[in-house]
Amino acid sequence: MKLVVISGRSGSGKSTALQALEDVGFYCIDNLPARLLPDLIEQMLLDPDHPEQLAVSIDARNLISNLHAFPQIIQELGQRGDLSCEILYLDASEPTLLKRYSATRRKHPLSDSQAGLQEAIAYERELLGGIASLADIRVDTTRLSLYELRDTIKLRIANRVEQSLSLQFESFGFKHGVPLDVDFTFDVRMLPNPYWVPELRQHTGRDAPVIEFLKHNPEVDDMVGDIRDFLERWLPHFRRNNRSYVTVGIGCTGGQHRSVYIADVLAGHFSQLMDNVHVRHRELT
Repeated sequence: MKLVVISGRSGSGKSTALQALEDVGFYCIDNLPARLLPDLIEQMLLDPDHPEQLAVSIDARNLISNLHAFPQIIQELGQRGDLSCEILYLDASEPTLLKRYSATRRKHPLSDSQAGLQEAIAYERELLGGIASLADIRVDTTRLSLYELRDTIKLRIANRVEQSLSLQFESFGFKHGVPLDVDFTFDVRMLPNPYWVPELRQHTGRDAPVIEFLKHNPEVDDMVGDIRDFLERWLPHFRRNNRSYVTVGIGCTGGQHRSVYIADVLAGHFSQLMDNVHVRHRELT
């Protein structure tokens, strides 16, 4: 049986992620006390008609003692030969979480007469640190709509072939901040910038004029080659160590030209070598 544990700070999109997995056939449980997880798995596997895919949400609504016990629980579950387990951790920037809670006017589960919303959000990061450190995949939902988050979950988790490595390239602009969910970050700001060519400024790295400008530049070609060679060398090591997800960030100044082009080129290359390769352009969404 495949188990996906969904966690993350309140307002990061856990309910949306759980619903996305439910839509594709997962048996889903929200707000499960962590200490009940082993018993749940045991009882399900005893049933000959048990679901093949289970998703549970475990978050800060748990007792603190349950959260502290989570790493040991996951370690013990990982020793079962009849279960594969993955942990998905969602997060967003604190200003984004504040804005989302202000918009919904809901009470944060950790806020009370002693702690306001901002303090509760900060404390929640600390409380969930043990789960976050074990995450197989982290998703930064700061700039994702509900629909984009659903698509991300379905593509990277629900549609991933068992035992395959999911690889995502994400372009971004440094002036908007580095994504929270990248495993590697490559800075391409030293490359020639199409923005300074007036006739290219309004285009993006997916448009033919910019592609032609960058495609024939030796420095750009060298950068693509170096990143490609690095990943080709080290991705097999991730796979051998049972790593299921790798996200590679490609950043330029504004996230419109160079990073977009390079992310697309790399995604095209690795799509010929692997089954589960995706690309996301953060600043183009």
